[in-house]
Order: sequence, then structure tokens, then C-alpha cells
Amino acid sequence: MQLVNLINTGQLTGYQLLSSYKKLVLLRDAMKHANLDAYIVLSADPHLSEYLPKRWQGCAWLSGFTGSSGLLVITSDFAGLWTDSRYWVQATVELSDSGIKLMKMRARHNLDYVNWLAKHMAPGSRIGVDGNTLNLSAARTLQVTLQASGIQLYLALDLLELIWEKRPVLPTLPVYEHDYFYAPVKRTQKLDQIRSVMREKNAQWHFVSTLDDIAWIFNLRGNDVSYNPVFIAHALINLQYATLYIPDGKINESLLKKLAQDGVRVASYEDALAALAVIEPGSRLLIDPYRVTYKLMQAVRPGVEFVEIINPSIYAKACKTEAEIMHVRATMEQDGAALAECFSWLEHALGHEHITELTIDAKLTEARARRKGFVFPSFPTIAAFNANSAMPHYRATPRSYALIEGNGLLLIDSGGQYLGGTTDITRVIPVGHTSAEQRRDFTLVLKGMIALSRIKFPRSIHSPMLDAIARAPLWEAYIDFEHGTGHGVGYFLSVHEGPQVISHCASVECFMTMEKGMITSNEPGIYRPGRWGIRIENLLLNQPACINEFGEFLCFETLTLCPIDIRCIERSLLSEDEIAWLNAYHRQVRNRVSQYLSGDAKAWIETRTEAI
Repeated sequence: MQLVNLINTGQLTGYQLLSSYKKLVLLRDAMKHANLDAYIVLSADPHLSEYLPKRWQGCAWLSGFTGSSGLLVITSDFAGLWTDSRYWVQATVELSDSGIKLMKMRARHNLDYVNWLAKHMAPGSRIGVDGNTLNLSAARTLQVTLQASGIQLYLALDLLELIWEKRPVLPTLPVYEHDYFYAPVKRTQKLDQIRSVMREKNAQWHFVSTLDDIAWIFNLRGNDVSYNPVFIAHALINLQYATLYIPDGKINESLLKKLAQDGVRVASYEDALAALAVIEPGSRLLIDPYRVTYKLMQAVRPGVEFVEIINPSIYAKACKTEAEIMHVRATMEQDGAALAECFSWLEHALGHEHITELTIDAKLTEARARRKGFVFPSFPTIAAFNANSAMPHYRATPRSYALIEGNGLLLIDSGGQYLGGTTDITRVIPVGHTSAEQRRDFTLVLKGMIALSRIKFPRSIHSPMLDAIARAPLWEAYIDFEHGTGHGVGYFLSVHEGPQVISHCASVECFMTMEKGMITSNEPGIYRPGRWGIRIENLLLNQPACINEFGEFLCFETLTLCPIDIRCIERSLLSEDEIAWLNAYHRQVRNRVSQYLSGDAKAWIETRTEAI
């Protein structure tokens, strides 16, 4: 542990530790001391979040890879980062000269790294991972697969704690209440919903770690995770009261009293482990094995029976109430007005001002910040010009960005967190002249987006089954895209929310059903590496359509209110029905958004919503 000792004694600090190569040397030294042959570093935290507090951004710290999905496997002579196709180009750039190899993982094969370990590690090998960042289901899969190959797995080793100098501490920003005007369903009512499921399953306890579930259940919000109004906490609920385990000092006295009146106790974050350990044998504990960590569940005593189902709060928060839907519609009008102001400025500024991808990001945030209820962006803005737009999750940085000039396509994927909802939208804007091939690609994507927008479907259908509808126009042209077509969206919560997902790559699970009130993105695309990328995205709301002798049917209401640029369309490729849909959509955009605009922005939206 020579290098680790140098850190701890202050002899090796600062810029000496910046390179991933040196960090790998440190990690391998720690592995050797722990008698490990391999170590796994996950892009995860004790709450299994997509966006991570800085303390748990270990994968990024060690590798330099900044994508939201990835994991590292390190041995004495190999280091590999597994990530899906959204990040392959990004990872290639960020891993350059790091000593880490990109391992391409396809969405439907997300256990590739487990199979790699089973194949490449000799029987008797010892592999470590921090069980505080690994969900219970994945831990079981790892154990079974590796044991079958004679490999030993150790799940209580946080080696990063030994080598990460000045590792960030837990966030300290305060927690606040989601205003009753926007969140009229009381937390006592939400707890009653959860306890109803607990009684149905004969469970006396329910443990929750996922941050958006906790924020929703208790009508609280925070600032602990970038782009997500959530806070670090665990929750343990029984049939009489609930306990929030949260870092000390984050809840003020006034809010503590309100919580106490609603039967909610508050305890220190570190006490969650001990609370699980005192649940009496013979009790039944409801957990979601995909949403609690191995380490926490190891604290539960033998004799406590696990009731393993999806968290009851997942469905409850996914199905928005009528009051929430009313606020979301109003939020979409505000967001549409912000977009109109920004896009109007862009069209007038092109060719006259110095505009980069970073400029677009700043202007969009400024426009949204002027709108009622805006809090912060819902994810890092993607403003990608020409070849950069072929990377689905590209992000411009001060070190690497494109100037918006000449001819081509500008893809802008952005969103906002508002008190009355969460937005996520992608539009493509022509810059200068567009080619016939670009217009053809754009129109094929639009056909797929319209096809899904117009579909009627049986209630409770498994959401991945809808994916082919959006892809059919692209498949007909022998074109496909790697990412999913849609994801659930929260209500002033995570921009990526379950249980529904529209993706042919997803494993169809029993809980992935489409129900009234769910909000889902619709975002097909075409990506031509080194040339351009096209994605058009709206958010859709599940609405009742018909009840007859064949059952109950739902349809989609389009929530997003922003013009789709008709200058990119090859009209001859659209059917009359598709043209009618587009014209009707643009009439709705103009009627609902123009009332919030004036001057150039109002003129812009009237022009961009003209019928074709």
C-alpha cells in the first residue's frame, strides 16, 4: 500500500493524482493489499440513482468517463469500461490515454461484464465490489454466475474510500416541502396507499431507498443531485409510522413538526442500517430487489421474510393525478414559450453573432429561468451541430464544442424542472442549406414519431411492445437506432422514471404496463456517424380512449408544445393523415403558447406553425 500511504501522509497530492493511469495504479495497490484479483466499480450510489451525488461518482473519478451509465472492471493487467451505445463515441474520447478499454455493451445484454469475468478469471479468483452500490438482484446474479465458475465474490469492499483523496462528503443543502398548490395529495394519503399494498401482501415493514420515491411519498424536495430535485435519504415504513433517515441538519424545525404531525419520524442517515437490523424475526419486509442495495439487506436478521415486489410508490407516482396533469399542461405552455424565445433569437442571430453549442445551452437556460415555476434544467442540455449530433448523448464542454455556422443540422435536446412538472424535448433546426438526404432522414423520424403519437392501445399493455410502431417507418427504409424510443417522466422529479419504457431492447417485465396518467417520451432518431443525427421528441400522456366488449383502450395526448421545423420536411414522404396530424399539432402549439409571447418570438411561432 505504498502509494496509498503516500496519499495519507500528504506526500502525494494535487495534480500528481489527476490522471486515470495513476488512479489505476493506486487501485491496483489497494487490490493487492486486499488480496483481490479483480475489482468492480459501478456508476451507482446507495440509492441506485441515475444521476449521482459527487461522493459516489467513483466511476467518473477513476476513469474520466462522464456518461450516466457505465461500470469498470479492473484486474492486475486489464481495465475495461462497459457502457451502452449512447456513449460509445463519448467514451472513446474520454478514455483516450487512460489505460482503460471501452467494452461495448448492448442494452439487451447488460450482464456482459459478468460473463466476461466468468470467462476470463481463473477458478479460485477473488473479485471485490462495494455492495453499497449494487442492487440485491444484481448481487444474486453475480454470486450465482461467478460461483459456478469457482470464483469468490466479496461484497463489502469500498476500495475507493482508501485511495480517493478529499472524497466529497454527503450533501448538506436543506430539504423543502413541495408546495401544496402543486402537490395537493397529502403525504398521509400517499402513505395510506403504500400501507394498503403492505396489508395486501401481509407485510409489516417496507424499506425504500430510491430518492424519487422518497421525495414523492413525503412531498419533499431537495438539491442533493444535479438536475433532480431530490435529497439523500432512506425510509422505513410500518403500519403505524414512517421514519426518514437523512443527514443531520437538512430539515428545519418547522418542517420537522409538520412531519411529526403526519406520523413521520426523522433520524440520522447512518441509522438506517441499525433500524433494519432490529426488525423482529417472523416479520415480513416488503422490498424491491432492484431498488435496494445488497449491503443494506445484509443487515436484516435471519427469520425476517422478504416480500419482493416493485415499490408500490413506483406505480403511484407514475400515474399522475388530474391536478398534476393540469399543472403539467400549464408548465408545457411556459416551457414552449421559453423555447420560442430562444429559437426566435437563434434564427435572427445566425450569421450575425458568434454562436457555439455552449451559447445555445446558456440561452435556453436563461429563457426558461424567466418562466413561472422554473427551478433548474432537468438534465444537461445537448446542443449538437452536424457530426456531434450523431452522438445521442453528446455534450459540449468549454474544451470541446462546435461553432454554429455554414450548413447543416443543429440538434437540441433539453428540459426543465418546474414546480408544476418536468419537461424533456428534442428539436432539430436547419442551419443554412439542408440536403435531400437530411430532409429524408428527418421526415422518416417524424413519421415514426407521428405513428406512435396517434396509436390507440389496450390498457395495461406492456410498454416495450409499442416500440415497433415508431420504428416501422425507419425499418422500411432499412434504418434503425440503438436507444429506446421512450422513457417515463416524473412530476417535478426524475426526467427518467419507471416503470414504463418503450424499447425493444428492454426485457419485458410484468410491471411495465401502460396505465392512465403516465407520461412517456416519444423520441425516435437516425444517426449517421461523422455526419449528422436527427431526433424528434415530445412527451405523451396516457388518456382513456374507449371501453367496449374488447376491453379498455388508451390513447396519447401530446403534452409538449413547440413547433417541429417544417423546413426540414420532405413533404412527398408524408401521407395526408400525417400532414393533418402535424397541422393540427401546430395549431394547438400556436393557440396555447402565443398568448405568452410578443414581438419577434410571437412572430416566429406564427411562422413556424403555418400549415403545410
